[in-house]
Amino acid sequence: MAPQVRPATPEAIAEAGRIIASGGLVAFPTETVYGLGAHALDPMAVARIFEVKQRPRFDPLIVHVADVGMAESLWQFIPAIARQLIQAFWPGPLTLVLPKRAHVPDIVTAGLPTVAVRMPGHPVALALIRAASVPIAAPSANPFGYLSPTRAEHVVAMLGDRVDLILDGGPCPYGVESTVILIEGDRVAVLRPGALPIEDVERMVGPVDIRTRSARPQSPGQLPRHYAPRVPVRIGTYTTIREPPDRHIGYLAWQTPPPVNVDAVEVLSPTGNLREAAARLFDCLHRLEAAGVDVIYAEPVPEVGLGRAIMDRLQRMAHDGTPRGDAEKNCG
Repeated sequence: MAPQVRPATPEAIAEAGRIIASGGLVAFPTETVYGLGAHALDPMAVARIFEVKQRPRFDPLIVHVADVGMAESLWQFIPAIARQLIQAFWPGPLTLVLPKRAHVPDIVTAGLPTVAVRMPGHPVALALIRAASVPIAAPSANPFGYLSPTRAEHVVAMLGDRVDLILDGGPCPYGVESTVILIEGDRVAVLRPGALPIEDVERMVGPVDIRTRSARPQSPGQLPRHYAPRVPVRIGTYTTIREPPDRHIGYLAWQTPPPVNVDAVEVLSPTGNLREAAARLFDCLHRLEAAGVDVIYAEPVPEVGLGRAIMDRLQRMAHDGTPRGDAEKNCG
């Protein structure tokens, strides 16, 4: 059976809201990536997310809300520093992790006492939450650990008819996932760098802790290997390519194509714009994989602003596949 894909019209969004409210699954666009959404307070509906994605139960989900009142219904309290961040960055690509209320299902939080919540900055996502009238748990709409989807066609190719409805809202403007912040008293920790630059957060609250690796994830995106295509990724420039002659090589360039022959090339941003590079990252990698390459070499980008999120994704893709020295050597 062909997957049901509909342009994100008001009628389609209303239908999607009914599907969510009745326990179904809907893939929908956000400003970051496409999400796979279910009624966050319905454990059986949330269990379908884990089943469809083949996601391990120890990896918690992010809950999407349409207003601060809905967030207040999920958290025990909102400290002053969290309200400051909410006022500055919601709606937008900021997820906050705070102690949860008892009615938030443990399957959403992987048994943790906290729940990750954000208000997406995308009109289709907000309209869907309002149409469903419930908070929506939504990881990325892809098989677990694989490349994130930034277009509806990516969701169709990866999940197909395992989703009740796919809302097509066009390409996602940011193209990388939200920044996840844990607040403990007066301490602020980044659990996942993302589409909101860490520098912007620090301008509001001062220096933050970086806790992007964890034996037990406190948020999505903390596992050593994640976001990866099905072929190996190696971080380095064309000068680091060391492959047998029969290997088909894909190349993810930062600004300019490499001056050597490779089988497929994608350029993140000819002008060196990190916002453009982030928006194109996963889409470029989907195309390189579709070109039938055996390995992808990815040039590093400057680790400032959105570059930190891009490099976080590339380093997780390349985990166990790229010598760390090559990545560090070429990051200047």
